[in-house]
Amino acid sequence: MIRIVHCWIEHPVRKLDQTFTYLYEGNVERGCRVQISFGSRRLIGFVDSVEESEESREEIEARFGMKLKDIEGVLDEESLITDELHDLAMWMRDETLSPAIACFQTMLPGKVKPAGGRRSTVSERWVRLSDKEVSLTPKQLEAYLYVKEHQPLTYSELRKHYPNQARILIEKEAVIAEEKEREGKALYASEPEASLPLSAEQQKAMDEIRNSDDSVFLLQGVTGSGKTEIYLQLAAEALQKGKQVLILVPEIALTPQMISRVRERFREGLAIYHSGLSDQEKYEQYRLVKTRQASIVVGTRSAVFLPFADLGLIVLDEEHDASYKQDSQPCYHCRSVAMHRGLFHHCKVILGSATPSLDSYARALKKVYHLVVLKERINRTMPEVTIVPVRDSIRRGGSYILTDVLKDKMRDRLQKKEQIILLLNRRGYSAQLRCRSCQEVLKCPHCDLAMSWHHDIRRLKCHTCGTEMHTPSACPVCGSKAGFMSYGFGTQRLQEEVQKEFPEARILRMDADTTGRKNAHAGILQAFADHEADILLGTQMIAKGLDYPDVTLVGIVNGDEGLSRSDFRSCEVTFDLLMQASGRSGRGEKNGEVVLQVYDPGHYAVQCAARQDYETFFYQEMKFRHAGQYPPYTYLAALTVSSRDQRQTDRLALALKASLSGNFQVIGVVSLLKINDRCRSRILLKGKDEEEMRRAIRRFIDETDLDLKGLKIDIDPLYLD
Repeated sequence: MIRIVHCWIEHPVRKLDQTFTYLYEGNVERGCRVQISFGSRRLIGFVDSVEESEESREEIEARFGMKLKDIEGVLDEESLITDELHDLAMWMRDETLSPAIACFQTMLPGKVKPAGGRRSTVSERWVRLSDKEVSLTPKQLEAYLYVKEHQPLTYSELRKHYPNQARILIEKEAVIAEEKEREGKALYASEPEASLPLSAEQQKAMDEIRNSDDSVFLLQGVTGSGKTEIYLQLAAEALQKGKQVLILVPEIALTPQMISRVRERFREGLAIYHSGLSDQEKYEQYRLVKTRQASIVVGTRSAVFLPFADLGLIVLDEEHDASYKQDSQPCYHCRSVAMHRGLFHHCKVILGSATPSLDSYARALKKVYHLVVLKERINRTMPEVTIVPVRDSIRRGGSYILTDVLKDKMRDRLQKKEQIILLLNRRGYSAQLRCRSCQEVLKCPHCDLAMSWHHDIRRLKCHTCGTEMHTPSACPVCGSKAGFMSYGFGTQRLQEEVQKEFPEARILRMDADTTGRKNAHAGILQAFADHEADILLGTQMIAKGLDYPDVTLVGIVNGDEGLSRSDFRSCEVTFDLLMQASGRSGRGEKNGEVVLQVYDPGHYAVQCAARQDYETFFYQEMKFRHAGQYPPYTYLAALTVSSRDQRQTDRLALALKASLSGNFQVIGVVSLLKINDRCRSRILLKGKDEEEMRRAIRRFIDETDLDLKGLKIDIDPLYLD
C-alpha cells in the first residue's frame, strides 16, 4: 500500500510555508521527521498528514497532476508530538504569522527538531538474561543471579558490581546486551512533606478558585503572601485526580527553589525543563512527560510545549515577567499558549504575581480573568522602605554607588549576622568608555551600541551580540591616544566597592557573567541559603521569587535607571523591579528594610513601589497609556526588517509600508540601531482590531515577490527599541 505523505519542509522562505506531497511505502505517522529531496537539496521534513491509498503510483500522480518524489527515510519510529500539539502549532502559526516549521522547531527539544544538522540521541547498553544454558563459575553465577534479580539493568551498573564477570557473561551468551535510547529519571520525594496550614486569606483564595467555573485566574498577592502554597495545594488536588500539572517560572534563577518545594511535597514523578539543560537532557525530560512517567513539571517558557496527555492545572508564576515572551520568530507569549492549552484540557490556569502586567490586571477588572487578591503577608509585616536621593549624596560629597544611608544599614546587618541582597540591573564594571578628546563612546564594531568594560577579564564586551575586544590604543573616531574615561557602573564595580567598604563580608555575585556554567544559578543560590555568604549581589535575576528568611535588608542601586528608556513600558518595568526586589526583605520572623537609591525620588513609580501600592500605580499609569493610546487600550504589531545591506532593508520596509492599509495607524519607517552587522528598520501598526492588522500583514506576505527572510513579525510586542 502506498502512503501519500504531506510534509512541512525545513526552509526559511515564507513562500514555502505550505505542505509538499511525497510518497512512501512503509509506515510513517504524523509528527515524525523524514528525510526528503527538495529540488537539488536534501532537507528534513515534518509530517503533517498521511493518506493510505490503494491507487497505483501512476494514478496518484495523475490525480495530483505532477510527478511525486519518494521519502528517502523516516527518522522517527513514532510521532514526536501529540494531536493537540499539532493543532497548537497551527494556532501559533496564525496568531504569530510565523512559518509552521518554525512553530514545530520551537516546540521540540534540540535533539529532535525538524532541522538540518541532526544530532543523534544518546544510547545506553542494557543487559537481560538469555534462554541459553551455559556453564558458569560461582562468581559468574553470582553475577548472573544479580542480573536476574535486577533486570532490566544497564551494563554500566552490572560492571560496577561485577567488573570482571560482566564481559564474560556476554561472551558466553548467558546475558544479552542491547543498545537502547538513554532515558531520563523523574525526581521523587523520599518522604513527602505535609501541606502547610493556610491563613484565613489563603483559604478564602483557595476556595474561590476551587469553587469557580472560570478557567483563568489572576492571583494577585503581595510579596510573601503565600501564593506558592496555594499553587502546591491546587496541584495536589489535580494530581489526586490522576491529572498532570505544569508550573512555569520566568527564569532559571527561580527554578531551584520551586523545584525544591515541589520535590519535597509530592510522591508523583517530577520533570524539569529549562534552557540550562543540555539538548539530551531536554529530550529525556520531554520523553518523561510523553510517556507519563512524570506527572508534574517545573520549567521556564519552553516547558509550555511539553506533550502532556491530561493537564489538570497550569500555573504561571510571576506572570508579568518579560521572559515569558519570545523575541524571535515565532514571537509567542507563554501566557497565551498556556491559556490555549488550558482550554483544550479543560483545566484551570493560574496567573500569579505581586505586580501583574497592566494588560492582565485590566482584563481581570473587566472580568475576562477571575481576580483573586491576597493583601497580607504570611508574617503580616511589610519591610520598612527608605528612599535615598542619590543627587543629595553627591552634593554632600558622598558616593553615588553606595550612599551613607545604605552603608550604615549594611554595617548594622552584618554585625547582627543577618543577610543582605543588593540589586543593580547592569552587569560589567563600567557602562561605557568615552574618549578623553572627542567624548565619543566606544561602540561595538557590529552593533550601534556602547561596549561595557569588564574589569575581571580586562576586556570590552557587547551585551547584545557578545563581541569582546581589548581597549584600543587610539580612539577609533578621532585617533587620539589620550585614553578613555569610564562612565556608569555595573555589578563588578559594585562588588569591588562593597568589598572595599566591608572587607570581611562574604559576597556572591549573580549575573549573566557568573551564571554561564551549567547549574551555576542553583549553586550560587544554595551557597547563599547555606549562609556561605553574607551578601548576594546581582542583576534583575535576584529581584523576584527568592525566599530567604534571614535576608533583612535589600538595597536597590540606581533603582530608577529604567525610567530613562523611551519605551512606553519603562515605568511599568521599573515599578515591577522595585516592588519585586523590595519583597525579598523581611520574609521570615525578623523585620526587613529596603533602601531605594534613586535620582528621581518623587516619581510615581518609585513612590508606589516604596508603599507596595499596586492599585495607585495601575491607575496612574493607565492615564498615560490612555493618553498615548498604548496597550491595553490598543493593539500593536511591530514589523522589523533587517539585512546586511541598508538599501535592501529600505526597499523591503518601504514596500511593506506602502501595502499596509486598514482601520489602524501605520507608524514609521523608523531606523533602528544596527545589531550584529544587520541594518534594521521598523514599522509599527497600532489599532483597535488586532485581527484586521493580521489580515493586512498576511495579505502583504501572500502577494509580495520580495524576499521576506529578513522580516520579523511581533504581534503584541513587549518592548519597542
